[in-house]
Amino acid sequence: MNTPSNMLALGTKAPFFELPNPSKSNEVQSLDDLKGEKGTLVIFMCNHCPFVLHIIDKLTELYEDYNEAGIEFIAINSNNVEKYPADSPEKMIEFQIERKFDFPYLYDESQAIAKAYDAACTPDFFFFDDKLDLVYRGQMDDSRPGNHKEVTGEDLIIAFENLLIGEPQEEMQRPSMGCNIKWK
Repeated sequence: MNTPSNMLALGTKAPFFELPNPSKSNEVQSLDDLKGEKGTLVIFMCNHCPFVLHIIDKLTELYEDYNEAGIEFIAINSNNVEKYPADSPEKMIEFQIERKFDFPYLYDESQAIAKAYDAACTPDFFFFDDKLDLVYRGQMDDSRPGNHKEVTGEDLIIAFENLLIGEPQEEMQRPSMGCNIKWK
């Protein structure tokens, strides 16, 4: 089922969270610990979703490009792992190793954080400025599994570049699309 983003209101303050990081022996990490100096991209994702698998390598590349510029990525898995064991914390660790990404990948077992962000799909992207105000939410680019468009990361790149040079964000922001978050 293709589910679009709910498009949380721009200017919304990033809801606070403290969640375990399975790749770091379940060390609890908070938004305040992890946030970037200039911007923070919160990504709701999971291990098995074809939409996530479609973009994860480009996302990793963007992280390598923008992390030094002061933009941090924080991925969160909120799926119901009882019904979807492929998204279990153990499998999160495997997925992170297999796909070689360094940004934190946290586990939202209660799903409270996904609800606080009004997240709807995987992947769902929320980009906050240095004051943790929401400046962009929506798609990474307009590539989807099967639509034969190249995965470029264009929409996120524009948001990152606008933030870094102090320009206003695009008014037209297109929703992300993906599998629905697997609610309990």
